[in-house]
Amino acid sequence: MKFLAIFLLTISLFTVSNAQNLAVEGEKHLKNIKQLTFGGENAEAYFSSDGKKLSFQSKRDNLQCDQIFTMNADGSGLKMVSNGEGRTTCSYFLKGGKKVLYASTFMGKKECPPNPDYSKGYVWAIYPDYDIYVSNADGKNIKPLTTTKGYDAEATVSPDGKKIIFTSTRDGDLDLYSMDINGKNVKRLTTELGYDGGAFFSPDGKQIVYRSYHPKTEAEIARYKLRLSEDLIEPNNFEVWVMNADGTNKRQVTKLGAASFAPFFTPDGKKIIFCTNYFANDPRKRNFDLALINVDGTGLERITFNESFDGFPMFSPDGKKLVFASNRNAAKTGDTNVFIADWVW
Repeated sequence: MKFLAIFLLTISLFTVSNAQNLAVEGEKHLKNIKQLTFGGENAEAYFSSDGKKLSFQSKRDNLQCDQIFTMNADGSGLKMVSNGEGRTTCSYFLKGGKKVLYASTFMGKKECPPNPDYSKGYVWAIYPDYDIYVSNADGKNIKPLTTTKGYDAEATVSPDGKKIIFTSTRDGDLDLYSMDINGKNVKRLTTELGYDGGAFFSPDGKQIVYRSYHPKTEAEIARYKLRLSEDLIEPNNFEVWVMNADGTNKRQVTKLGAASFAPFFTPDGKKIIFCTNYFANDPRKRNFDLALINVDGTGLERITFNESFDGFPMFSPDGKKLVFASNRNAAKTGDTNVFIADWVW
């Protein structure tokens, strides 16, 4: 029994030490960081409305491209929800947690679509086969919510569970649209030339935060249109914007001249947490960190200080936890994992 007690104490001390090693000096808002996934590419983990589960996308084990998974908020109960065909992205629980929303290319082709042509630089693919689907939380009963030609993805749900906001190329540009939870009553919310996407509702459902790139010069406009015709976008200069839920009163929050994306409101709706390479010291700007800013654009504060990637932050509904994706503690180069931490004001 004495040996067992010593063994358990050793394990306990190792666990505490490991938890401490996940934090980086200066990360005063994050406490008790816990790693939830181990190996592969795991990102965009978002809470269910009760805060008990997470949905996320993952390329792990023998998967050739991202598929949708769910797990409990402590990392247990891992389950693949999507059907393993095509590529998937941007999952989100419907209110109540019984259904999951995500985008997939599987109705176009069952095989994974090819990676974008990186000879054109750092680009994201805007796969035109993406449509938005809803399924039961166990992955059964998959139904399409969009069938329009072109890219439909990046869907999230309003706090009251009645509306979905998503990004689409259905009118020739990358714009934000809202629709009812059943896919009806689609309304275009943005019209300015450029990319508008990655949107989330505020906790009271009255505001929407999103990322944007609006080309200004003739050269920028020509380059943007060329890449869009190739089903690509260059994510090198995104700013964070906010608008009313009906698309009115658009205003720019950040003016950092950097790649700032994955914005999410704080639980009180007064601040926005987001990912940015604004603080990066390397010439290639590959280091992304989490930052916090007031909705009016004041009070920028750096949250993470890890010298690689930290992104896709989301607060739990009660505001006590923050989930995010990070390269920290990677077993091998390229691994991105999901982490959860207590949030400290």
